[in-house]
Parts: sequence; C-alpha cells; structure tokens
Amino acid sequence: MVISAITEKLLAEKKAKGITFEDLEKAVGRDETWIASVIYRQASADLDEAIKIVTALGLPESMAEPLTVPPLKGSLDPQIPTDPLIYRFYEIMQVYGMPVKAVIHEKFGDGIMSAIDFSIEVEKVPDPKGDRVQIVMCGKFLPYKKW
Repeated sequence: MVISAITEKLLAEKKAKGITFEDLEKAVGRDETWIASVIYRQASADLDEAIKIVTALGLPESMAEPLTVPPLKGSLDPQIPTDPLIYRFYEIMQVYGMPVKAVIHEKFGDGIMSAIDFSIEVEKVPDPKGDRVQIVMCGKFLPYKKW
C-alpha cells in the first residue's frame, strides 16, 4: 500500500500531538472510521469537515482542500488477469478508468456505480473494417455515505 504525502503529514501530526481518531470524531462530528478514511484518502470530506480535521491537528487551513477531492479508492496490489478478453477490460480500465471516474464524479459527485443494481449488454455492431463489440454497462449511482 502506498501512502500519499498528505496522509503521511496528517498521521505524523496526529501522532506528534497524541490525537486519536476518537478525538477527531468529537472535533468533526463524524464517525472516527470515516475520518480515518478521509485521512487515508479513501473518502472525501466537504470543506467544513476538512478544515475541522486539519485545525484539530494544528495544521494550516490550506491543507484542507486536498481532503475534499474525490480520491482514488482501493489500496491493494492489483492482480492482472491472464485471459486475453478479460485482460482487455483490465487494460481499458488502466487507460480510461481515471477519465471515466472523473466524468462520473463531475456529473454525480463522490460515489460509485453499483455492480448489484446493474445491467450489462453486449452487442455486435457490423462495421466494414471489422465487426465491433459494443458493451453498455448501466448501474445505479451510489453516493458514499457519511456517518
């Protein structure tokens, strides 16, 4: 797991000042685990919440804004699929995953597309240069819950 520079700074200040996640819960008014997920950049705070976090840690308000940016979630090492067709989906997400994520966040906010309330359609589209595979994924947007 790679720790971001801001996470390292926040955790260092938290440790240096002897502040617990429970202390931050009291200062911010959100659950300590949610606050930890913001610090580890697995969730995003609104600006007021982010300011409360950095202020409680004795850091300048200028450090709050990065905590409001929807993060790239997930911190496990990737396992690359070996099946050629499935690998192509992996490759597509490597190339277009961040752009798609950015567009979704811009249109909907911080959240995910459900893989439970979800449908996928595969169509063959004739093309003189070679038939095309058209895949339409449709999943319910699920905003991240704060608790």
